[in-house]
Amino acid sequence: MPQYAILIYEAELPGGVADIPPEVMEANLAAGDQIAAMGVRVVNEQALQPIRTTRTVRKGGLVTDGPFLESKEVLAGFFVIEASDRDQAVAVARLLPIMSGAVEVRPLLTE
Repeated sequence: MPQYAILIYEAELPGGVADIPPEVMEANLAAGDQIAAMGVRVVNEQALQPIRTTRTVRKGGLVTDGPFLESKEVLAGFFVIEASDRDQAVAVARLLPIMSGAVEVRPLLTE
């Protein structure tokens, strides 16, 4: 079954996870059951530390603090799913509560 990365982008909140509204957290937790009911398998799921912990290595080995991109949204987390096709993967992405960012669906390269 094809695999897709689901990348979650949000504006970083000053208090991190503690500042996420309760209804958004509840919707995130409920999404797991909805995803399973669709017949989609979550292969891996990861939340990321705040961007202040990020280090970027640029061409030539230069290391800088912070994320590479200059934007108000940051990659907050990601997970990998096995879905029947891209449309089903997009349906999973639509289940995720987004406060001000976006969810990206990207097929994984396979051999």
